Amino acid sequence: MGQREDMLALIRAAYAARGDGDVEGLVSAFHPEGAFTLMGDKSALELTGSMQGHPTLRGAFSQLIADFGFEGREILAELVDGDRVAVHSRVNVRHHPTGKTFSTEILDLFRFQDGKIAELIEFADTAQIKAMIA
Repeated sequence: MGQREDMLALIRAAYAARGDGDVEGLVSAFHPEGAFTLMGDKSALELTGSMQGHPTLRGAFSQLIADFGFEGREILAELVDGDRVAVHSRVNVRHHPTGKTFSTEILDLFRFQDGKIAELIEFADTAQIKAMIA
């Protein structure tokens, strides 16, 4: 893949699937052995960590979507270098169990392989997430 616009289009489609609660649409953007990592200290926030492969991603994304709704995403910056993309965005998040909402900024680092997302490393405000679910 390597084509800037193709990679950005797939990312936007994955973001749209996430926002719509479409687990299968989100998983399909990933390579079959693709990986997702939410960066953070696992002892401070259980949600953090890495998962790999469609079956594992499907389960994790199903739970994340059930718990956290993304009600709007504004892309602030996109940087493309070869098979890697960095996206800085602002998103409104709703924690479904509590109804609490907040606006936060996220940095996503993508690596592509065979036209799919091979790796997504997400940096989010885990302290804010922890306060929301407490």
